[in-house]
Amino acid sequence: MASYDLTPQIAPNLDRHLVFPLLEFLQERQLHPDEQILKAKIELLNKTNMVDYAMDIHKSLYHTDDVPQDMIERRAEVVARLKALEDAAAPLVSFLQNPNAVQELRADKHYNLQMLNDRYQIGPDQIEALYQYAKFQFECGNYSGAADYLYQYRALCTNSERGLSALWGKLAAEILMQNWDIALEELNRLKEIIDSKSFSSPLNQVQSRIWLMHWSLFIFFNHENGRTQIIDLFNQEKYLNAIQTSSPHLLRYLATAFIVNKRRRPQFKDFIKVIQQEQCSYKDPITEFLTCVYFYYDFDGAQKKMRECEEVILNDPFLGKRVEEEFSCVPRVLAEKLNLNYEEAERWIVNLIQNSKLDAKIDSKTGTVLMEPNHPNVYEQLIDHTKALQGRTYKLVSQLLEQAQAPAQAAR
Repeated sequence: MASYDLTPQIAPNLDRHLVFPLLEFLQERQLHPDEQILKAKIELLNKTNMVDYAMDIHKSLYHTDDVPQDMIERRAEVVARLKALEDAAAPLVSFLQNPNAVQELRADKHYNLQMLNDRYQIGPDQIEALYQYAKFQFECGNYSGAADYLYQYRALCTNSERGLSALWGKLAAEILMQNWDIALEELNRLKEIIDSKSFSSPLNQVQSRIWLMHWSLFIFFNHENGRTQIIDLFNQEKYLNAIQTSSPHLLRYLATAFIVNKRRRPQFKDFIKVIQQEQCSYKDPITEFLTCVYFYYDFDGAQKKMRECEEVILNDPFLGKRVEEEFSCVPRVLAEKLNLNYEEAERWIVNLIQNSKLDAKIDSKTGTVLMEPNHPNVYEQLIDHTKALQGRTYKLVSQLLEQAQAPAQAAR
């Protein structure tokens, strides 16, 4: 099952702190040698301020009570830096901890900055210090303090890029504290910014969507409505295009969400086509199971993949967390559908034919399914390929008109 572990593909798209829960899960499942997991943890910790945690891991890995001198020196540096940032941010932190003073703040950020400067001698330096202090707290593993300070910083920040960075940090902190409702709110807030026309550039927009989808896995597979909302997000055209282009491994999670979510069946048929198209770039037992059943109608092959599906779900850091709940029923339900019990099998095949609108029928005498050849409809293919042509032509004409008008405007 280690060959189906997606951590190497997922980890580069996460904040390094979000990788720790994945490593903890893999260590518990013993998918990889314990020594390998511990070394990965230390490598991550060396780029954070969680020095005490790194020391504990070092002791476990090397079976010793001693730690290297550089770790001891690093700890002293972290403590000193934390104290310096705390002092720099102290005037603003003191203000924010005073309920009467906070009531003076308004929705107008520029008014707030002027008021803080005039009445409390708090200026841009102290506001910047609050951000650095919050970021340092996060790197130390104090996610609760970091979330509070980042929230307060965003209420005062006028720099859109720095505000966006603070929002990513706040989202990561809420995920790590498992505050799923708040994390979902932050996720939606971040999505709105990423999808806005004023976002920095198309390339950054695509990359941000990829990051957002990876981070969202923590929320969607823990929040009670997550399996519906992951479909709503991942199956949007722009997000699905990003998956197909850069992160086809995310198809595993969208496939699983479709399987357990009956309310999204109308979208399921189109998604099966995507699964089939992407077989060359990504496949695992879950996606192969779906192609066996819905594309090749290979029920023997589906039965074989069924056992592998259960193992994949059990050993996936996101799916495995809920295996005792709804995901534990996925293999069982599907297995029942593929059982050798004739009446149940026949009933399921009838439903499959009806729901998938297949040109097929059951011959009860011979116990076989008679399939009519599914020839591609040339006209439907033509419509699919040209449905966006009108919009693209309109954009092209607009661009040409702008270029043609530019010299004339410059001459005025």
